[in-house]
Amino acid sequence: MNKRLFLSAPHMSGNELEYIKKVFESNYIAPLGAYVNKFEDSIKEYTEVANALAVTNGTAALHLSLRVLGIGKGDDVLASTFTFIGSVNAIIYQDANPVFIDSDKESWNISPKLLNKYLVECKKKPKALILTHLYGMSADIEKIAEICKYHGVYLIEDAAESLGATFKEKHTGTYGEFGIYSFNGNKLLTTSGGGMLVSNNKQYIDKAMFYSTQAKESYIHYEHEEYGYNYRMSNVLAAIGVAQMEVVEDRINKKRKIFDWYKEFLESYDEITFMPELENSRGNRWLTAITFENSSYLEIMKALEDINVESRPLWKPMHMQPLFKNADKYLDGTSEELYSKGLCLASSTTMNKDDVKMICDVIINNLKK
Repeated sequence: MNKRLFLSAPHMSGNELEYIKKVFESNYIAPLGAYVNKFEDSIKEYTEVANALAVTNGTAALHLSLRVLGIGKGDDVLASTFTFIGSVNAIIYQDANPVFIDSDKESWNISPKLLNKYLVECKKKPKALILTHLYGMSADIEKIAEICKYHGVYLIEDAAESLGATFKEKHTGTYGEFGIYSFNGNKLLTTSGGGMLVSNNKQYIDKAMFYSTQAKESYIHYEHEEYGYNYRMSNVLAAIGVAQMEVVEDRINKKRKIFDWYKEFLESYDEITFMPELENSRGNRWLTAITFENSSYLEIMKALEDINVESRPLWKPMHMQPLFKNADKYLDGTSEELYSKGLCLASSTTMNKDDVKMICDVIINNLKK
């Protein structure tokens, strides 16, 4: 049996243990300390965003963004339907109503055309949009930001999968009122768990900091006028993050190289389509995602599992989930079509070209059947 090839396995850079040792020597292992500050600073420097807040995970970052923007009971919040549920759970936390918008074929991300059409036609004005940059690839974010601004809708970018992705050389996560990044175990960079909330508005981040530390007022004793959360990142995990940020461009380059290898072996097969990359953008290619026109992705998944290789269907759209069966939606069938045909391929940065060729050989053999 071959060694297990995962979709996106953690890949340590070499300095993680050294920095963790320094954290233990300082005894600052709680949600404060020098490495939390260093991690936030590294994100600010890399993405050129003004403010950053390290938190427990990406969902917590989304939750804080909605809370700071005053989203509450009964408010409508637009969201990409073609995404992971973590992108929309925070809407439920705030007792708001998710409204799902379909994708376009040009990017597989949320359709600016459908978004604008909904905002023109809707009877109830949404308060915000949570936009997912899917599989590390930038949505048509400049156009989407313009639409949101015109209609007076807050823009929150779920860039959990797209750290390092850019549109017109500006980082995803920095176009809206808020952006969020995830450092879960399978992301481009990982701290095992963790997230980052970013904004160019200092007042927003200051308020998010307040909520993320139990909403404690500035008294010597514990005084609370509002409720908050225990959402700050551990100094231990932040130390891992600092080390990971030292190799972020190496990881992106390797992810993109893996995609290039897949394309080299598979692009001659007409029934295979790769997730596109918009002009003037650079995706991080977190996962190589493809669709099959005539073959069953389930059969190909089984064949890959037989050689100990992980793969996964494209996200099942949120409007198809039982949890959201009664949610409002604005669709044209794109996300359902992608889901019915698509597969995410193993894209770990520890893989080599021979690993990719082995996977492609299995795919090709199943196409021939």
